[in-house]
Amino acid sequence: MEPQLGDCDMKKEGTELLGFVPQKEIVYNELLPYKDKLDEESNEILAEIKGNLGRAVQLREIWPGVLFWTRKLSTYMRLYGRKFSKEDHVLFVKLLYELVTIPKLEISMMQSFARLLITLLKKKELLSREDLELPWRPLYELLDRILYSKTEHLGLNWFPSSVEAVLKALIKNCRYFPESATQEMLDEWRPLMCPFNLTMQKAMGYFELFLPTTLPPELHDKGFKLWFDELISLWVSVQNLPSWEVSLVSLFARLANDNIGYIDWDPYIPKIFTRILRSLNLPVGSSQMLVSRYLTNAYDISHVVIWISALLGGPSKQTQTQLSGLFNSITSFFHPSNHGRWLMKLMKLLQRLPASVVKRLHRERYRTPTWLTPVPESHLLSEQDITDFVESMKQPVLLAMFSKTGSLDAAQALQNLALLRPELVIPPLLEKTYPAMETLTEPHQLTATLSCMISVAQSLLAGGQRFPEGPTHMLPLLMRALPGVDPNDFSKCMITFQFLATFVTFVPLVDCSAAVQTRNDLTQVEKQLCSASAEFEYFVLQFIDRCFALIEMSTLEQTREEMETEKMTNLESLVELGLSSTFCTILIQCSMEIFQVALEKVFNFATTNIFETHVAGRMVADMCRAATKCHPAEALKLFLPHCCNVILQISDNEEVLNEEELDKELMWNLQLFSEVTRVGGDQLLVYRSQLVQILQLTLHLKCKQGYNLACKLLYHILRSMSIIYPREYCSVPGGVQQHSDTYLPIKDWGQPGDLFNLDIQWHVPSTEEKEFVFYLLDLLLKPELQRLQEYTQGEQDISRDEVLQSLSIVQNCLLGAGSLLPPLQGEPVPEILTLMFICTDHILEHSEDDIKSLFSIIKIINDLLHFKGSHKHEFDSRWRSFSLVKNSMENKLHGSKQHIRALLIDRVVLQHELRNLTKEGCCYRSVHQDLINDLLRLSTSHYSQVRSKAQNVLFTALGTYSLCCRDVYPAVLEYLDPDRTDVTQQQFKGALYCLLGNRSGICLANLQYWDCITLTWPAIIRSGMSPCMSLEKPSVVRLFDDLADKIHRQYETIGVDFSIPESCVDVALKMMKSSNPEPTPCAASEQEELEGRKRQEQKNKDSVQKYEKLVADLLDCLHDRNLPWKFKQIAVGFLSLMLRDDHPLPSSAVFFFIESLNHDSLLVRNVAISAVSGILKQLKRPHKKLKTSLQSYSLLTGDRPDNQWLQYDSSRLPRSQQDWDECCFIEKTHWGYSTWPRTLMLYAPPDEQPKQGKTRQEMNESEQIIYDHFSDQQFIDQFIHYLSLEDRKGRDLFSPRRFCLFKGLFRNFDDAFLPLLKPHMERLVADSHESTQCCVAEIISGLIRGSKHWSYSKVEKLWALLCPLLRKALSNITIETYADWGTCIATACESRDPRKLHWLFEMLMESLVTGEGGSFMDACRLYVLQGGLAQQEWRVPELLHRLLQYLEPKLTQVYKNVRERMGSVLTYIFMIDVNLPHTQPTMSPRIAEFTERVLARLKPLTEGEEEIQNHVLEENTVGDQDERTQAIKLLKTVLKWLMTSAGRSFSSAVPEQLRLLPLLFKIAPVENDDSYDEMKRDAKTCLSLMSQGLLYSEQIPQVLSALEEISRISSWHARYNVLTYLQVMVFYNLFTFLSDAKAVSDVRALVLRLLEDEQLEVREMAATTLSGFLQCNFLSIDEPLQAHFEALSKTRLAKRKRRELGSVVDMISSADLVRRHAGVLGLSACILSSPYDVPTWMPQILIDLSAHLNDTQPIEMTVKKTLSDFRRTHHDNWQEHKQKFTDDQLLVLTDLLVSPCYYA
Repeated sequence: MEPQLGDCDMKKEGTELLGFVPQKEIVYNELLPYKDKLDEESNEILAEIKGNLGRAVQLREIWPGVLFWTRKLSTYMRLYGRKFSKEDHVLFVKLLYELVTIPKLEISMMQSFARLLITLLKKKELLSREDLELPWRPLYELLDRILYSKTEHLGLNWFPSSVEAVLKALIKNCRYFPESATQEMLDEWRPLMCPFNLTMQKAMGYFELFLPTTLPPELHDKGFKLWFDELISLWVSVQNLPSWEVSLVSLFARLANDNIGYIDWDPYIPKIFTRILRSLNLPVGSSQMLVSRYLTNAYDISHVVIWISALLGGPSKQTQTQLSGLFNSITSFFHPSNHGRWLMKLMKLLQRLPASVVKRLHRERYRTPTWLTPVPESHLLSEQDITDFVESMKQPVLLAMFSKTGSLDAAQALQNLALLRPELVIPPLLEKTYPAMETLTEPHQLTATLSCMISVAQSLLAGGQRFPEGPTHMLPLLMRALPGVDPNDFSKCMITFQFLATFVTFVPLVDCSAAVQTRNDLTQVEKQLCSASAEFEYFVLQFIDRCFALIEMSTLEQTREEMETEKMTNLESLVELGLSSTFCTILIQCSMEIFQVALEKVFNFATTNIFETHVAGRMVADMCRAATKCHPAEALKLFLPHCCNVILQISDNEEVLNEEELDKELMWNLQLFSEVTRVGGDQLLVYRSQLVQILQLTLHLKCKQGYNLACKLLYHILRSMSIIYPREYCSVPGGVQQHSDTYLPIKDWGQPGDLFNLDIQWHVPSTEEKEFVFYLLDLLLKPELQRLQEYTQGEQDISRDEVLQSLSIVQNCLLGAGSLLPPLQGEPVPEILTLMFICTDHILEHSEDDIKSLFSIIKIINDLLHFKGSHKHEFDSRWRSFSLVKNSMENKLHGSKQHIRALLIDRVVLQHELRNLTKEGCCYRSVHQDLINDLLRLSTSHYSQVRSKAQNVLFTALGTYSLCCRDVYPAVLEYLDPDRTDVTQQQFKGALYCLLGNRSGICLANLQYWDCITLTWPAIIRSGMSPCMSLEKPSVVRLFDDLADKIHRQYETIGVDFSIPESCVDVALKMMKSSNPEPTPCAASEQEELEGRKRQEQKNKDSVQKYEKLVADLLDCLHDRNLPWKFKQIAVGFLSLMLRDDHPLPSSAVFFFIESLNHDSLLVRNVAISAVSGILKQLKRPHKKLKTSLQSYSLLTGDRPDNQWLQYDSSRLPRSQQDWDECCFIEKTHWGYSTWPRTLMLYAPPDEQPKQGKTRQEMNESEQIIYDHFSDQQFIDQFIHYLSLEDRKGRDLFSPRRFCLFKGLFRNFDDAFLPLLKPHMERLVADSHESTQCCVAEIISGLIRGSKHWSYSKVEKLWALLCPLLRKALSNITIETYADWGTCIATACESRDPRKLHWLFEMLMESLVTGEGGSFMDACRLYVLQGGLAQQEWRVPELLHRLLQYLEPKLTQVYKNVRERMGSVLTYIFMIDVNLPHTQPTMSPRIAEFTERVLARLKPLTEGEEEIQNHVLEENTVGDQDERTQAIKLLKTVLKWLMTSAGRSFSSAVPEQLRLLPLLFKIAPVENDDSYDEMKRDAKTCLSLMSQGLLYSEQIPQVLSALEEISRISSWHARYNVLTYLQVMVFYNLFTFLSDAKAVSDVRALVLRLLEDEQLEVREMAATTLSGFLQCNFLSIDEPLQAHFEALSKTRLAKRKRRELGSVVDMISSADLVRRHAGVLGLSACILSSPYDVPTWMPQILIDLSAHLNDTQPIEMTVKKTLSDFRRTHHDNWQEHKQKFTDDQLLVLTDLLVSPCYYA
């Protein structure tokens, strides 16, 4: 506990400085070399943030004030963590909560606040329920407004795609709801729970997101106990996996995890595991049909894993038993030879489960206790629990190592299992690894085992009490891994490097073999390790030799020079990286003695050879750099003098300096020199004179490669003297030491670094070093600047190469000394800047084709803008790789940053760089402005390469300096101005690219504020008239397409209302009053506040004006005659984005869109249709609603007395004006099925609603425009003509957009336009073309839905018109149009009270299956009716009964299409008959009664024994209509019904289906043959679907007795099918079966009985089934079972001789043969049940089987097949499996498997 004491002192000290106790700081800041000044700095920033944020809210300035300061707060948290007091923390949270829930807030701002709020609330433990309480309703309203937006589909709101994920994460972190919340939520959402409706998904989604589960135990009565029983019983009773079940699982997983030990899950555990197994969708049995929704709605593995790990432990241990069962049953699926789309899920389960258990164990044993409820003693995981868990997972994980998807998942699983039980997991892994390292033929095996070894490295090396012999494997593993450094196999090479680096990082390489003699307190293992450590030196030298070999293989000089490839290939650069980092790690971990030997070796290799500088040279130089980095003083002594001498010697004579191609030796030494100088600056000072001499000599070499190396040298020298960095990364603080009496290096093996004594050795630039840097700059940079200055003024004429050379030197000076140069503050390094401006001008004017110099200038500008010691993108990639390494090596069990020391140091360095990158702040000054304008010039210059490079730098700059976008876009738009004649085509394109932006960055064309869009969008469109614009150039056309596309994709509705409510201001004022630190600008005065309000009102007004101006500008563009059509289309697209739900569209735009409904272009017409629907929604008049409250009599759901008045009752339909007015219509279908809501909003009586039939004078301008157009006969004719044009044959589907348009027209203007439309409708209905029918269907559905609020007289007239039309339409229906009519009626009936539509329903029920117009018409009429009734769900029982009565006699239909349709209609009729908890029996038709009646009619088939053939061949004959034929016809329809209902209904009616089973078993064919008739195929499909059904535990006995009965009937087909059915059924309900012992024994008896069936096929199927049950551990191979088979197989076969016609025939009694065969099959099933291993009982059984090899057929066949299968599956690992047999057994076996009879 010592470090924690130290921790307390540190805290105290810190608190005095800060004045408060910080919530949670970033610990790494404590380790920075300048940590003392941080507290002051952070306090200052925090005070600023508090003051300015509070003030901005007070002054109502949401943009830029509040937004800017909330961003500052999130930057503050990145730099210092949550370094503020608890009071401030709560205030920040409350303020942001208020901000996020401002109702009219622009979405982009809402997301920005939400992300910050999520960060503030992420660490749950910092704020308890006492500290913080948040209301839940504002969040619910926010979510409802956005996720279930009523206006988004009409284009009135544009939300970004990320918004859903952000909101869900927000709610997840905001669950600090008051204790009364649970009850309120249940009252709010229970009424939505109507299972047939989409609202069920909504309710479950809300429950999953909102219900609080972290209440303390004393409040459980107000928490989950209110809903747990109800929801879990609902879950248990739903059988067919509806989409909302996934939400329930997620909720239960969270509940279980938050309340371990407070809920008794035991009764549900078998059900939970059965469902988990089902949701893996594993293939079982031969012919399997998958119900599609099983795939789409399968459980999310991440929830499953949390649920399982929360259920482990506790007194009953039931979960572990089931979990072992689960893995036993699916283990064989992990074998590498199995592959399918289910594999990803299985691997995910494997990877996530151990991680989840480790997480739980961490929480129980290692985490500091927080306010969250701790797990009670009784339910903590015990040691035994952990062992059992690891045992159950070991087998599948070891199999999965070699899977097709790669070994990554298995490696992660092993990492976590090894943390729990190293002694169980690592030995078997080692057993696989050693052989893999020996074999050369299986590289995949090697990579897989090595990557798994890497992940368990720490557990292996740390040893510990559980696995003390672990570290002894270290050296053997390292030595055997060396051959993997193999130039010919890239992946092997890389994994070997990774392996070596990982293992060496954990171990200091010290030879301490002498300690065995000097110390006598060592354990046996320690002695072993000490003696082994003598080999370290040998290992290091061997490794170096291997590397040299690798390098020599890469030095293929001749091929390189022919190909002249300067760059390394991608693979080579990866190898280079692997080599240098591994070598570096090894040297860092070496003791000084070993280091000296290694250094010697590398030095000799580097100095005795000469390398080409591209590949081999880089690798050798890297190795040398690694050496100098570890111990600079020793290494520099060797390298520096050597390189200096060589360079000076060669460059003695003058010519060398001017040679184009330099001497190879010189090049190589220069390269070596530039790399070895990357060491601590103070070490270099010793050699300053040599360094200066070489630099002066080489910087001005003529050869480009030469001076580039010199520049690199300069860069490295400057950099190593001017920045802060750690000097060493050793795993032991203070470097590796020799052993002594007190210290034994072995103790440090595998130990993590200690965060509190990291003892980092920093390099901080000293004054001497700084002086030297500035000396070098004066010496080398000044003359270059001078030279460039003269060049630009034209005083000195120098060649392009020399310009480039000067620029390179300037750039390297900047990069090297960047961190010492003052930041750009306006007038910084003034010479460089002004020079860059002049240079750019000069080159652009005089030699624009000098691309290389321009590239160099762009780089320099980039550095001036962004360089603060490191570049952002480099930092990001280092951060990513750090996270990767951290995740792969971290110890999740102990948690709390127990990483290796090198990683911790790395993290501190990253923290330092992060501060450098973000601290400077990105103030935008005039210097930056100049630089960015330069970039803009370069971005629009002549050469495309220059343009694209400059554009990339420009986009980065725009991202960094957030406000400079407003500065740049006007400059870009100038290039697009059509009146300018001096713009070149290149500039035009460059400007367009600047607007487009790159993939990740900002898009200038679409900045989210009015000022920008009002200028940019019209400019883009007007640029169509620019002289540079030509539609002939595809690249330009494509650019405009991309621009328009990007704007459409990224546009989010921009706000016009920026007001801040008072509740926000109250919180802000509290924040202004808080202390520690005091907010710096104090609160605003009343006067200022008033001004703030005024400004905000003005801003709202301005926004509206800008919105209207933009619309006007776009319309102006559209009216311009000269604009090309392409741009008109873009403009129409932009205009359509301007619709909003909080501000009406200006009437000029309304006029434009109405006119465009009849535009020539289809594209424009479609946009106009959408837009007009939106406009009509804007003009909709609000209807008055009244609150009513209805009381529920009972807690039951379903059909109750208090909701009967809602249902359709033909005796009480509103058929007069008075009835209509008195009738209380409830439009939404779900109200009333569950409980009634507290207050239900109903429409007020008609006299209080807005007036109908307005005259033209009473309308506003926009309404008048619409009214005039639609009252104009010509307009309507043209409009309908366009709508009924054929678009694409076969593609004209019912269009929801057009439906919305008509619905809006009839809703807003009543029946004003009916007279004009009526003749069109009558004409269209008579025309049977696809497009015309589609058009009239859209109009009719719009009419019916739009007439919602019409008066009774108008509605009556409407139906008088519609009924004849619909009758006519249905009689003209065709194969193309029936789907449209179905959609039409379904749309018309959606969310409407059925009593309002009684005319429609009565008309549709008139004459359904009459045979008029052929079978097809019947099917269509049924389809259309079904569409209407299905929308009404539970509210039309009377109609459903009438329909069923009507259909029942007609079920014996001859025609297939009618049968299929009837099957579907029946599914919908019985949909309402669900078996859910607390649900009243339904008033709608019930399956049970229907099945009774059907079975009575199927009697002739069930009683007869003969096979059922499909007699109905000639469909037209009238005769032969006996009962039997009728029954067969009926059966076909019933099959269709069973098939469709399998995937649709919520609960399967098992008892009823069971009574049909015998029939199906008789019919279903045995072979997989498609030539069978439809009936047999259907029967087979039905069986397959039914066998997959989920069974309740009480249904199992029923099913088994039915199967038992069927297995005794004479048809062998039925008996065969019983087995296939049984296989699938048992697997899909595995744990439910296993929890019922009687069921297991029944199944076993059934299979064993059928194993002795007289029919050969049945016996073989029984054997297969048995083998499957044994394989998934449903049955176990025990003594009695083996004995039973042994006995059977030894049945004697008596021979009888009978002479006949002189031939000898042996007759064997068949019963004996059957029994003997049964025994052999049984033994064979045992063997085939374990395809991948050899259990103890197997050898004996194999030998027993072989005795039957020469029996009569069919026994001989069975034995041969078994042996061949055994050989096939065990062939891969035969070496392992051989061990299990005795020598005698092996002899017999080898004889069998290779004997000639095997091939016979």
